Amino acid sequence: MQGRNALIITTVILLGCILMAGCTSTQTTESAGSSPDQTTGDTLFVYSGAGLKAPMQEISAQFGEQHHVTVDNTYAGSGALITQMEISQKGDIFIPGGTPDYAIAVDKGLVSDAPEYVAYHVPVIAVQKGNPLNITSVEDLTRPGVKIALGGINETAIGKAGDKLFTAHGIKSAVEENVVIRAPTINELVVAMNMGTVDATLITIDKMNRDTMEAIQLPLEDNMALIIPIGMTTFTEDPDLAREYIDFVSSEEGKAIFAKHGFPTYPDEVYEL
Repeated sequence: MQGRNALIITTVILLGCILMAGCTSTQTTESAGSSPDQTTGDTLFVYSGAGLKAPMQEISAQFGEQHHVTVDNTYAGSGALITQMEISQKGDIFIPGGTPDYAIAVDKGLVSDAPEYVAYHVPVIAVQKGNPLNITSVEDLTRPGVKIALGGINETAIGKAGDKLFTAHGIKSAVEENVVIRAPTINELVVAMNMGTVDATLITIDKMNRDTMEAIQLPLEDNMALIIPIGMTTFTEDPDLAREYIDFVSSEEGKAIFAKHGFPTYPDEVYEL
């Protein structure tokens, strides 16, 4: 019965994504940059975590205009991006939602082992507006009847972070009993909360919709902040241009765009426990 309910809820979420702009798929590719009559013919291909779409769209547009190049961005869960890189052996830049996914790409020989650090993904427990179930801590996610949406452990940085958190608190199995959705990107978790399909989720502070959700902060001692790295692929055909892009994203100008979209920027002693 639980499996059937999960299937029904997941179907509802997928339908909701179709109806909501920007959620029609778990992976999208977009171009940003100069107009055709300005371009030098150079193109950069960027693999970006789905949760970074807002700042990366703006950054890629600015970089493209300044350098008269085309920047193609593909957005998906980090696991899907790593698989795509591994199969295609094409592209220039990788920027996932956290260092654990970047480390996987390094181990596979897909990216440089010397990334730059840009900002933080700071996980919070998101609950429905008004907090009707009075959820105040991670332990409350184990209460019977609480419907939870979580990111896929193998697909998303937030899913890996949640797995680490629940394991550290010794409640992984109890939380899993309440999980009705495992989503391939963080954006589906936001949709589930906006639709009122679930009671709580683990997302990052930059994804909070204050009209429909409230945030329950996690204790700093849980050390849940994910550092967002950016690095060059090992098969880029234009390392000089790729380096310029990385330098721009990790510059004060690039970090300011991340801050504009709600991300704490690196370094920040608050998150360096």
